[in-house]
Order: sequence, then structure tokens, then C-alpha cells
Amino acid sequence: MALLTEHLLKPLPKDKQMETRPFLEAVSHMPPFFDCLGSPVFMPIKADISGNITKIKAVYNMDPAKFWTLQNILEAEKEMYGAEWLKVGATLALMWLKRGLCFIQVFLQSICDRDQDTSHPNLIHLNTTKAYKMVLKKYHSWILQIFQAALYAGPYKSALSKGQNVMEECLEKVRLFLAKYTATIDIIYKMM
Repeated sequence: MALLTEHLLKPLPKDKQMETRPFLEAVSHMPPFFDCLGSPVFMPIKADISGNITKIKAVYNMDPAKFWTLQNILEAEKEMYGAEWLKVGATLALMWLKRGLCFIQVFLQSICDRDQDTSHPNLIHLNTTKAYKMVLKKYHSWILQIFQAALYAGPYKSALSKGQNVMEECLEKVRLFLAKYTATIDIIYKMM
């Protein structure tokens, strides 16, 4: 969890304009979070988040002054692509990135809320399944929903930290992270 709190997202300015470079730098630390979970079941989400960050970064790097904020990218692509703007380019990548980031948000919030399977309290499948159902399932075909079944192969909660005191410290760091993270995700949803 230290990985997440070390790279907190910047507080949002009053005008809610999200600077592209700092945003991309902060969210680029999200994919390694899945390595901490130690399960290959999260690799599709990790790859999707990484790929979408790369796509947005490529557009930003074409003209950092022009694409200083995420809103600038969206506005430019809306003008460039017209009615298709939500289906192409960095706009599409941001749409899928926000979904992946929201999955992480719901997953971590579920752990902080101490949601658990009473018959298997050390398993995180309930947390991952909740996040999948709330955020990603509606966008996947029935073939991709096989991923949901694979979530049962996720790691144990004890793998996230060792011991009760460490778990409490870990949850405090997650709550700190979620405060800024949630505000950022909310802004991205409003932009889209």
C-alpha cells in the first residue's frame, strides 16, 4: 500500500482542470499495485490500464502545451472526430482507464469497508467480484465474463499485509489514498 500512498494524486484545483502530465505520472503507479496482489488473475486489468495510459501519453507527447489538461485532449478530439470522438483516440483510452481505475477504487473501498465472505473471511474474491460487477461487467461480453469466475483464484487478504496491526496501518493508508483518488475518478466521470 506504500506504493499507492507514495504517489498520491495532486489535489484538484478549484476549476477542476486536471493536468495531464501529473495525472499520467500518478496513475502510472497503479499497474504495479496488481503485482502486490501476487495473482495472475489481475494481469488483464493491469495490461488494460497500462495500455490506456500509454495511448493517452502518446497524444499528450504530441503537443504538451496544447494538451496540458485532460479536458484539452477531450475537447480537441471532439472537434477532430465529431460524433465518433467517444470511440477513438485518447478519449476512448481515458474512458477505459477511468473504468479500470474505478475497479481499483471499488475493490479497495470494499476491503476498507471490511466486506467479506463469512465462510471464507481471508479471501478477497468477494471484494474483487463486487468491483467487477459494479464497474466492468456491463462492458464485457459473456466470453470476457469468464474473468469473473477467475476472480475466485485471487490472493488471500493476509497476503496484502502480515498481522492485524500491519493490516490496520495498511487500511489507514488505503483510506488516505482513496480520499484523493475518489475525487479524481469523480472528475473524470463528469468530464466524460
